[in-house]
Amino acid sequence: MRRVRFAPSPTGPLHIGGLRTALFNYLFAKKTGGDFILRIEDTDKKREVLGAEHYIIDALAWCGITPDESPNKGGKHGPYRQSERNHIYEEKAKELIALGRAYYAFDSEEELSLYRENSEKRGETFIYNWRNRNSLKNSISLDKDSVRKMLKKGEKHVIRFLSPEKQKVKTVDVIRGESIIESSLLDDKILMKANGTPTYHFANVVDDHIMRISHVIRGEEWLPSLALHVLLYDAFGWKKPIFAHLPLILNPNGKGKLSKRSGEKGGFPVFPINWEGNTKLKGFRESGFLPEGLINYLATLGWSPDEGLEVLSLDKLTKLFSLENVVSSGANFDFEKLKWYNHKHIQTTENHKLVELLQNLNSDAEKIEKKKLVEAVKLVKERANTVSHLWELISYLFFDPSIYDEKSLKKISKYDLEKIVSKLVSSCNDKENCSDFVRNLKSWGEKAGIGAGQIMMTTRVILTGGLSGVDLQQIVSFVGLESVVRRVNNFKSKI
Repeated sequence: MRRVRFAPSPTGPLHIGGLRTALFNYLFAKKTGGDFILRIEDTDKKREVLGAEHYIIDALAWCGITPDESPNKGGKHGPYRQSERNHIYEEKAKELIALGRAYYAFDSEEELSLYRENSEKRGETFIYNWRNRNSLKNSISLDKDSVRKMLKKGEKHVIRFLSPEKQKVKTVDVIRGESIIESSLLDDKILMKANGTPTYHFANVVDDHIMRISHVIRGEEWLPSLALHVLLYDAFGWKKPIFAHLPLILNPNGKGKLSKRSGEKGGFPVFPINWEGNTKLKGFRESGFLPEGLINYLATLGWSPDEGLEVLSLDKLTKLFSLENVVSSGANFDFEKLKWYNHKHIQTTENHKLVELLQNLNSDAEKIEKKKLVEAVKLVKERANTVSHLWELISYLFFDPSIYDEKSLKKISKYDLEKIVSKLVSSCNDKENCSDFVRNLKSWGEKAGIGAGQIMMTTRVILTGGLSGVDLQQIVSFVGLESVVRRVNNFKSKI
């Protein structure tokens, strides 16, 4: 049975890099008929941010990434918050000590700082491992009686892993292949901190084993930890999962990991949904992106289907996904490409659904009758990149323009502006000809010696505030003659 997990720390909003990791885990699980587990790694209480866990769950739900087991849903391998599993880590740490693969270390922070300073003076880097552990303050260098007394007294201590002195550690990664690391270069990592809580590395390995995780699919930033994790599995005598480290999502210029600052600079979000913490951060949902568009695009960052298909639903992505086809090189984030994917998914979304989303995003749209909005969306849907963009494309159909685009005004002012406006005023009084409004204007233009282009541009600016918009007759028919009259008179009063 394939079992994978997404294990974020609730230290802030979920970045789209994390979302991509969750997505690839989900796709792999569903493709292989396995389980996708959400585990919250919240042992570092100092860095935990209020509301972050709730945000992670909401963001995954918005994207359609539904866990089979999670803190909310439960499951037979719970609890799914690490803070509720401390008794397990304590037991497993003692098990390692009994196996001779871990030890108590009583060195104070002050003593360790002094060791580091002395090492720096000698031009060396202090590493707590086989080179010096026999001369430091721990249960290896001290006699058993002294250690027992210190523990009984409650003397402050940590539990460290006993890293082998001379061992070639072989690591295997589905995406990156095999590597050999000399254990002599590794330090004796802390497994249990002085406050009695586990470190990330220890809790991670213990939970993955107990939860029967078959494949660990995570970001490449965890590659340097892989050797330690392999050694921990070996120390317990446990079967190792299959590892796959995903490539980074890079900034648009290809330099460095995609950051919040790059998003701010480029004018795009890097979080799935709005974050309402101390610093308010805008999400893709509130920027008018569909979850289908975002998920489709994220799937292409590091992987592409063999068939070369591009616009795919979550179900289709699941059927096509292959972990072996994920590449090791980083992928540049391309906001324009994301908008293209979103545009494509907007075309296949029902108009009434788009209207619901639009009304949730825009207070002006919320006031308008849904039926009228559906009609308007139908007219402009093929040009929209986001749900928010829909409103930009149809707002003039519901609200008279209060300002006029300066470039557009300059263009129409070159022509017989007053003559055209006067004709528009008289045409508006002829209510019987509303359905042929534009055709009648063109006929008049031919007789008056004014080009159809000049008339159309002027009329468009008056009705919409600029030179963009749907077919002119469609605008007139949609807004009605009364609105046309009002808009013409408003414009006339300003020129």
